[in-house]
Amino acid sequence: MKILIVEDNEILSQNIATYLKLENIQSKQLFEWGQVNYELTMNNYDLVILDLWLPDIDWLDICKKIRGSEKNIPILMLTARNTTQDKISGFQSGSDDYLTKPFDYEELLMRIHALIRRNFTVKSNKINIWDIELNIADKKVSLQWEEVHLSNLEIDLIIYLVQNKWKVISKEELLEKVWWEYDAYSMSRTVDVYIWYLRKKLGKDLIETIRGQWYLIR
Repeated sequence: MKILIVEDNEILSQNIATYLKLENIQSKQLFEWGQVNYELTMNNYDLVILDLWLPDIDWLDICKKIRGSEKNIPILMLTARNTTQDKISGFQSGSDDYLTKPFDYEELLMRIHALIRRNFTVKSNKINIWDIELNIADKKVSLQWEEVHLSNLEIDLIIYLVQNKWKVISKEELLEKVWWEYDAYSMSRTVDVYIWYLRKKLGKDLIETIRGQWYLIR
């Protein structure tokens, strides 16, 4: 995950970047719109954290300009403007979420993950991650533009994991949502086997195992 932080308060910007780094999230800090415009044109980001008090552009124009580009990127406004009208104006200009200062860092992280998961889910029937393309409607998977044969269960499993990217998912959740099975004790090994199948077919580094009980795709 890579996040662009646009905040002219350098101390706050650095604090956010440091917190995100502790959560294994990459970020880049910028402080004025001219830099942001260039950066979004040249590079891909999963989300923008956007302050509304930038020195070189009207605050309502910032989101409009980002939304006017071809990139479909979630925008989280982070601002001291806390009136209802400010929030309405922010959403109308293209913001996906609105968090007022002072804020709790854990809440910020929660909102980041929620926006990114939502973006993956609604963007289209096709999801691209690493060198893999998932066609959800047709239930087809391609690796480096070549179709990979997966069983229906394998496809359901990889789609669920990718749609919940950056969320740590337990075996119990996978059994309930993919297998529709609630006996976690007897089925736990089955999850391991199917994760192994996916790694073998799509790449060993795609799915992380955390403490033997949880899985994560970054």
